[in-house]
Amino acid sequence: MDLEPGVLDSVRAGPYGKIFRPDNFVFGQSGAGNNWAKGHYTEGAELIDSVLDVVRKEAENCDCLQGFQVCHSLGGGTGSGMGTLLISKMREEFPDRMMLTFSVFPSPKVSDTVVEPYNATLSVHQLVENADECMVLDNEALYDICFRTLKLANPSFGDLNHLISATMSGVTCCLRFPGQLNSDLRKLAVNLIPFPRLHFFMVGFAPLTSRGSQQYRSLTVPELTQQMWDAKNMMCYADPRHGRYLTASAVFRGKVSTKEVDEQMLNIQNKTSSYFVEWIPNNVKSSVCDVAPTGLKMSSTFIGNSTSIQEMFKRVGEQFTAMFRRKAFLHWYTGEGMDEMEFTEAESNMNDLVSEYQQYQEATLDDTPLEEGEREFEEA
Repeated sequence: MDLEPGVLDSVRAGPYGKIFRPDNFVFGQSGAGNNWAKGHYTEGAELIDSVLDVVRKEAENCDCLQGFQVCHSLGGGTGSGMGTLLISKMREEFPDRMMLTFSVFPSPKVSDTVVEPYNATLSVHQLVENADECMVLDNEALYDICFRTLKLANPSFGDLNHLISATMSGVTCCLRFPGQLNSDLRKLAVNLIPFPRLHFFMVGFAPLTSRGSQQYRSLTVPELTQQMWDAKNMMCYADPRHGRYLTASAVFRGKVSTKEVDEQMLNIQNKTSSYFVEWIPNNVKSSVCDVAPTGLKMSSTFIGNSTSIQEMFKRVGEQFTAMFRRKAFLHWYTGEGMDEMEFTEAESNMNDLVSEYQQYQEATLDDTPLEEGEREFEEA
């Protein structure tokens, strides 16, 4: 779905156009003009019912609906504003299904739009409440992988999407193929989310290959493990070495022995124990799917819940505050009926999220959390 016809027309005319049912393309005519309020309240609200109709039809065709996967960017108007509107509407209609998002955050150095910090902060405010699992991506980290690891001189969005699609496929492969140790979106959430608001994950994939290239050397489980835990493999600009892993999950695909996977996971936790919180023992979940991706003998997908993800929110938050202090560009949003209060709430919600990550990063085994009664007494 989109609020302008151009992009979807090119998808329909492209090589993958035939995959989608023609009536599943839903688009408006006016565009959101990089304005979150247009996507969430005005233009998007007019289109949302036709999108929900398509969603309903697809859901009714399912035998056992696991959940929804939403791919959107948080910097523009449609992906951020209308994307979060769609998520909240689907949450109302299917409250017990999993809501998984692949969210492209604004990049630290490369900015497409001046108002990215506004759009992203307003979106995070929604995602904290309405999504179950958010895979955090950003284009700059993906460009870096293309330059440094894949040695592509001039990466296109197609190359970036190839990396994202490998991860998306890895996250859901256990639903689609038989395996020895099965996992699904719900099991993933249960194992990765210690506290309901902290559901923003880093993702990685190994072995990294460019489009159309063949992997001739077959990798071993230790090599895959080393690659997938490498900070350079992460698809967002946050360094896991600056924080600690609350939890993590590894999905191996191909002819892999579960014993070897378990040994490697234990090994990584023992060798880098300072990067894991000690108050969640055995905090790495592993699953094994028998069917490897096309063109590879073996692969692994990494999903980590690390406190260092706060770097993403901090960066966006600082840019947000700098503009919001001066009320720059605010009239575009208030003109669509938004209130300044909503900006203040979104800002403080995101700052709270950063503080929560920081709090659990510093927590140790000996910390005894205060009981509710004691806490009130202390505050009094």
